[in-house]
Amino acid sequence: MTAPEHLKITGPEDILGYIPHSLGYWPRNSLVAMTMQGKRLGATLRVDLPGPGSDGVTGVTGVTGVTGVPGPPGGIARVAGFARTVATYLEADDKADGTLLAFFTDTDTDTDTDTDAGTGTRMEGGGGGRGAGACADLLAELELALADAGMPVRDAWLIGAQFWRNAYCTDPSCCAPPGRPVEEIRNSRLNAEMVFRGSSVGAAPGTLRAGCSPQRADRAALEAEQGWAQEFSGRRKDRTQFHQVLEVWTRVLGGLPGRDRSVELDPALASYLRATLAVQAWRDAVLVMAAAGPAAAERGAEEFGLFDGVAGPPAAAPRPAAPLPPLAGFPSVTPSGGAAGAGCEVRGVPGYGEVLLGLAPPVPDWALMGRLERILVLLDGDGGDESRAAGLAARGWIEWCRGKGSFAAALFQQAADVRPGYRLAELLAELARRGTICGWAARRDAAWQKFGPDAA
Repeated sequence: MTAPEHLKITGPEDILGYIPHSLGYWPRNSLVAMTMQGKRLGATLRVDLPGPGSDGVTGVTGVTGVTGVPGPPGGIARVAGFARTVATYLEADDKADGTLLAFFTDTDTDTDTDTDAGTGTRMEGGGGGRGAGACADLLAELELALADAGMPVRDAWLIGAQFWRNAYCTDPSCCAPPGRPVEEIRNSRLNAEMVFRGSSVGAAPGTLRAGCSPQRADRAALEAEQGWAQEFSGRRKDRTQFHQVLEVWTRVLGGLPGRDRSVELDPALASYLRATLAVQAWRDAVLVMAAAGPAAAERGAEEFGLFDGVAGPPAAAPRPAAPLPPLAGFPSVTPSGGAAGAGCEVRGVPGYGEVLLGLAPPVPDWALMGRLERILVLLDGDGGDESRAAGLAARGWIEWCRGKGSFAAALFQQAADVRPGYRLAELLAELARRGTICGWAARRDAAWQKFGPDAA
């Protein structure tokens, strides 16, 4: 398989070595399914392997991106339903004509494994309470479901803790138990090229919790954030203040240097941005603006009645906007924040719900969303509970939009750790638990591409 960017796949080690780079981590207890378009890799889907006590498909890591889903309890009917659900997810790649499957487990095949009579496939036992035939049953049901969906299984592999092997091979000269060393995958030619291109394989989602407790936050930063919060008091429904907030965010996002260049924010500017995130309506407006542009952000504010009335007695004049934070190095823009979302295609002006679920616009501004994520990472650590939870939930939303459900779920949990009961994190976490895929991630023409189109 050869891609326009000359990433050549010459064997199964390269295919399996591509998976951790696509996901961002080495999967465990996972089924990874990859669609094929002729001889080219298409979409990637990660789901938790079925296990006792789980119910339905969850832990999904995206289709055109990456996602993960816990599986159903034992029983062939449940496994068949699981397989049909996996096939349904993969049907989002409407150009797919085949599928590759990889079963990642914590155990290894050995000479005592059972052989499935239907396929002649040796399948490992043990592993989280699964029986010896668990993977064999699942493979058989996946073969049926994917064939019915027009994406027949072309090949499948079993990857354990130390060894891997082809799920169909019975030739002892190449697939003798316990299999071939996993290091062949880690040291594959494609893995080396991905590392050379700057890709890395990190820790699994949820391995690391929120990095800085509120008690360790910088006191000066907290006091500065509280000062801006006082400035915003009484201005939360003011249209002028709303535009100023979006203008500041637009200037910061538009003036962010390239991804490979480090950036520092003036402490007063960072405190200003944190304080704006602590205002729910402004937080949502920033997310919508990054994905769909300022017009969508303002429309949503109008629909939710954000500008109905001003603080103070009826006769009082509207308060002027708060002073601008230091913005040296960030270009000026019009008050409407016209530069934001300029790269995305907008047909009409979508509402907040459509944007937050990835139903509109047809294609979001992935570049601007990536810049927003960088800023949110910079802001984490020194803020108050409310702004930290907002930033973590917002980063989780961006990951969910990319189809990276496992990373999203970990960030939602961090938000809950910082601010128990944080509503946005709870709502989005429920979507992830149900295996709901963002509308953009479910469509190949709209989905985020980690390596660019046709990377392999």
